Amino acid sequence: MSDHATDPATETFVAHRNLLFTVAYEMLGSAADAEDVLQETWLRWVEVDLGQVHDQRAYLVRIATRQSLNRLRTMKRRKEAYVGPWLPEPLLTAPDVAQDVELAESVSMAMMLVLETLSPTERAVFVLREVFDVSYEEIAAAVDKSPAAVRQIAHRARRHVDARRPREVVSPSKTRAALESFQHALETGDLQDLIGVLAPEVVFVGDGGGVKQAALRPVIGAEKVGRYILGGTGKAKGTLTSEPTMVNGNPALVLRLDGEIDGVMATRVEDARITGIYYVRNPVKLSRVESETPLTLR
Repeated sequence: MSDHATDPATETFVAHRNLLFTVAYEMLGSAADAEDVLQETWLRWVEVDLGQVHDQRAYLVRIATRQSLNRLRTMKRRKEAYVGPWLPEPLLTAPDVAQDVELAESVSMAMMLVLETLSPTERAVFVLREVFDVSYEEIAAAVDKSPAAVRQIAHRARRHVDARRPREVVSPSKTRAALESFQHALETGDLQDLIGVLAPEVVFVGDGGGVKQAALRPVIGAEKVGRYILGGTGKAKGTLTSEPTMVNGNPALVLRLDGEIDGVMATRVEDARITGIYYVRNPVKLSRVESETPLTLR
């Protein structure tokens, strides 16, 4: 693509690349699959007669949406064969993502897991309408439904998400404060301190993908989660350290074993306590936590 830098099709694609990646990632929860969608979108885009395209951004989003829907259906089979819980691929994000409250909430690990509970078409409609503010007519063209059907799907998906999303949007500073207390308890191995920062109904979800050890089902309850975490970190063969980072627009921890990344721990915070812990250890999903991935809603 770099050989054709002056080509109008290339210039338009490059200008909207970060947006298209964000759309695909929010629909798929996988950066690797989102990159594949971008490649497929590009291959279709260069075949388009630009003179017939009224809104190039909308047209590109439409192509990316269709490719994402195709991939969502194949991913469903992969997830059914996945060992243990499946978590979205964590992305190291720039500080400006955290400053965009709408974007940070939409790509947070907690919200991405809520989106997993939607059907492929519901997810596409919700993401395009609620996150990217795409018109019903454009969404209809992307998902091959009538605008009236899309409105119904959007209403149903919104109701479904609202019933499951966090009750409040917590500021990064509050999340960071809870995470600092959690990190301190982790480093000192103090169970009571750890339980103190966890909500009574806290849920821990681990993703090892059958490659790294992880709980095969969610662990629920402050004491159980606290004991599970300290038990797991206590068994680490080597020096385990944790460092704060920004993952999916929200404060998180990177855990390293003898300097090598062991996993990424994202959290959901409500009322100053941690209600959800999402620990990704599958090495395949950790390639995007060393360098920033640009995300945008525009």
